[in-house]
Amino acid sequence: MRSLLFLVLISICWAEPHPDNSSLEHERIIHIQEENGPRLLVVAEQTKVFTHRGGNVTLPCKFYHEHTSTAGSGTHKIRVKWTKLTSDYLKEVDVFVAMGHHKKSYGNYQGRVFLKGSSENDASLIITDIMLEDYGRYKCEVIEGLEDDTAVVTLDLEGVVFPYSPRLGRYNLNFHEAQQACRDQDSVIAAFDQLYDAWRGGLDWCNAGWLSDGSVQYPITKPREPCGGRNTVPGVRNYGFWDKDNSRYDVFCFTSNFNGRFYYLIHPTKLTYDEAVQACLKDGAQIAKVGQIFAAWKLLGYDRCDAGWLADGSVRYPISRPRKRCSPNEAAVRFVGFPDKKHKLYGVYCFRAHN
Repeated sequence: MRSLLFLVLISICWAEPHPDNSSLEHERIIHIQEENGPRLLVVAEQTKVFTHRGGNVTLPCKFYHEHTSTAGSGTHKIRVKWTKLTSDYLKEVDVFVAMGHHKKSYGNYQGRVFLKGSSENDASLIITDIMLEDYGRYKCEVIEGLEDDTAVVTLDLEGVVFPYSPRLGRYNLNFHEAQQACRDQDSVIAAFDQLYDAWRGGLDWCNAGWLSDGSVQYPITKPREPCGGRNTVPGVRNYGFWDKDNSRYDVFCFTSNFNGRFYYLIHPTKLTYDEAVQACLKDGAQIAKVGQIFAAWKLLGYDRCDAGWLADGSVRYPISRPRKRCSPNEAAVRFVGFPDKKHKLYGVYCFRAHN
C-alpha cells in the first residue's frame, strides 16, 4: 500500500500542467520569482583595518540587492546593527543599532560611534577615540523585512605585547587578577592573535601566561631544554583553558601608543620608591607604568641605559640600540627586579599626560 502511494505522489510531481490550470501555473511562477528576487547582500570592502589608541577608524560595511543596483526595496525600513564578537563565539556585545531616525549606542561605545552614511547603502561604522579594549572582530548586520545578511571586520591596533608577573613572583595571578594587573599597567590582557603576531616578531618567553580568551600560552622562538625541549619546533605553546578563579599563571598584556610624554627624570640623586613617586609629581607628571615603558620602547624607539623605578615597584630600563653594558645581545626592556622600596636607590621614569 505504501509503495502504491509513493508511486502516485511521484506521478503527481512529474505530471505536465494541464492547460486549464494556466492561472494556477501563473501564480506558481510569480511565487518562484518572489523567492529568487532581489537578495540582500552585505559586504565589507576591507576585512581588517588598522589604527592606534586615541585615533578614529571606519569599519567598512555596505549593503546591496543582488539583482538590482538600489540600496533597498523601499517597502521595509533598513535596520543596521553592529556587534562585537567575543572569543567564545557564542556571545556578542552590542555596539550600535540604527533604524530610520532611531539610533542607539551601548556601553563604553556611547558617544564614540556613529554611521558614516556617505550613501543610501552605506552602513559603515565610525569609532572615535579608540581604546585598547576596542580591538577585536565586529559584525555588521543589515535587516530589511525578512531578509538579512552580515559581514565581519577585524579592528587591529598598533601596539606591543609584554609578559607580566607581579612582585609576588611567577604564577601568582588567576584570570581576573591578570586582567586587573594589565589594566593597572596601562594595558589590557592580550588576545591570541596579538601574542601570535608578537611571536612572529621575535617574542620569546618561557613562562606561561593568561590570554583574553581564558587560555594559557607562551611564545618560544628559541627551543631549549627548560621550555619544551631543544628538539621542539618554535611556536606559541598552548596549555589549554584553565579554571579562571583557581588556576594561577603570569599574563601577557597588550598596550598601544599614549597621549603624553614618557621620560627619564634627570635628578641630582638616586631615589627610593616613595621619593621617585614624589619627584615625578613635583615635575608635573606621574611615575610611569610598565605598559608605558614598553610602548615608548617599541613604538617610539626610546633608549636609555639608566635603571629606573616604575609604578608597580619594579625597576627596568629600555634599550633600542644594544651595546656593551646595555643589553649587548638584543633590544629589550631590561628587568632589574622588584627591589626593596625603602632602601634601594634608582632613577625614575615619569609620564606626563597631554591635555
